Amino acid sequence: MVSDTPEHRFFAAIYDPATAVAERTVLRPHREYLVEELGESVLDLGAGTGGMFPYLPTGGERRLHAVEPDPHMCRQALAKAAELNLDIDISDASAESLPYADDRFDTVIASMVFCTIPDIETALTEVSRVLKPGGEFRFFEHVHADGWRGRVQTLATPIWRRLAGGCHLNRRTVSHLTASRSFDVVEIDRLDFGVTPVWPFVRGRLRKRRGP
Repeated sequence: MVSDTPEHRFFAAIYDPATAVAERTVLRPHREYLVEELGESVLDLGAGTGGMFPYLPTGGERRLHAVEPDPHMCRQALAKAAELNLDIDISDASAESLPYADDRFDTVIASMVFCTIPDIETALTEVSRVLKPGGEFRFFEHVHADGWRGRVQTLATPIWRRLAGGCHLNRRTVSHLTASRSFDVVEIDRLDFGVTPVWPFVRGRLRKRRGP
């Protein structure tokens, strides 16, 4: 995950063991959703420890890239790619400064990443820049809740950020995504699962607009 101070040795060390059961169960269909009918050029935005890597299809002319600025998570992502024999180029760049040319990718995917990106608006501008016109930005994120859950998130966020790699529990991510003039909304689904304060989730697809 991307973070305010992208170097979280302890969080990187416990992330995979802490999420192992969730990865095998509730997270699987949503990761599969992100990789349905991918284009030939794909960017995994904020790869973390490589959670999306087992789902990325290979073969043909497909070109896979990923960014992860936390050096501890990046090392784990590199190891996972090697374990899977996955041909993927992994950069330590941040989401706010992507090292790619304009109109480079058919698809950009983000899985539980935007809760930790310091500057969401800049990151979305960068996603739009590197996507081809008509390309898709696909996401799966936990977001701000309503009611008492939202109040719990706001109270817990200061200490949660320190313990969980810069994660903001109370990010209103959907508002940022739908406000961007660079994209048309294809679909956004609210998913009422998780455990407070990490509840609810959303997943969806945005399409980069063609022309001005």
